[in-house]
Amino acid sequence: MIELDVNNIKKNFGGLQALNGVTFKVRGPELIGLIGPNGAGKTTLTNVLDGVYQPSSGTVYLNGQRIDSLPPYHVAKAGLGRTFQVTRAFRRMTVLENLMVPALAMHPTARQRDFLDKAMDVLEFLTMDHLANEYARALSGGQQKLLEMGRLLMLDPDLIILDEPFAGVHPRLMEIIYEYINTVNAQGKAFILISLGWTPAKGSSRI
Repeated sequence: MIELDVNNIKKNFGGLQALNGVTFKVRGPELIGLIGPNGAGKTTLTNVLDGVYQPSSGTVYLNGQRIDSLPPYHVAKAGLGRTFQVTRAFRRMTVLENLMVPALAMHPTARQRDFLDKAMDVLEFLTMDHLANEYARALSGGQQKLLEMGRLLMLDPDLIILDEPFAGVHPRLMEIIYEYINTVNAQGKAFILISLGWTPAKGSSRI
């Protein structure tokens, strides 16, 4: 069972306290909403969880392994994946190549063809297989959000943190992204859905 334990996390930047005693748990394939205004510390917390920042104090355990002192690469290997508020697609690579990059980075001795079938399966699941050979720069904002999710699915994480996945996305595509999140959640993955307001997090089991 997926277990995330966040215990009394504090994060200071000089004299500024960005996080003050954040504590929560994830048990099993939950879909949790994390909402708050700009400056509330949502992205700072995400950066602590995935190893970009180390907390000033407190601990984070994922499936019994302490991860708060690990770099992002090792946090990803432990089973935590995240997207970014601003998408980070390689704009001069194709959609298919973008999916392959994180998988090959995690498995540097593997060959490209070892992940080709999986990448095509992910694109088919996201109904993006017709875009496999398109450059990422040609995608809409919503399609780039889907591409970010696809890159995570290539790594098969236990827990996925989505940072503002609906920001700037057309309402119809927002519904489609919701459907994909719910499908992956039903397959046993846990989600933390970060949002500025209530509406994007309304499908969460806990907020």
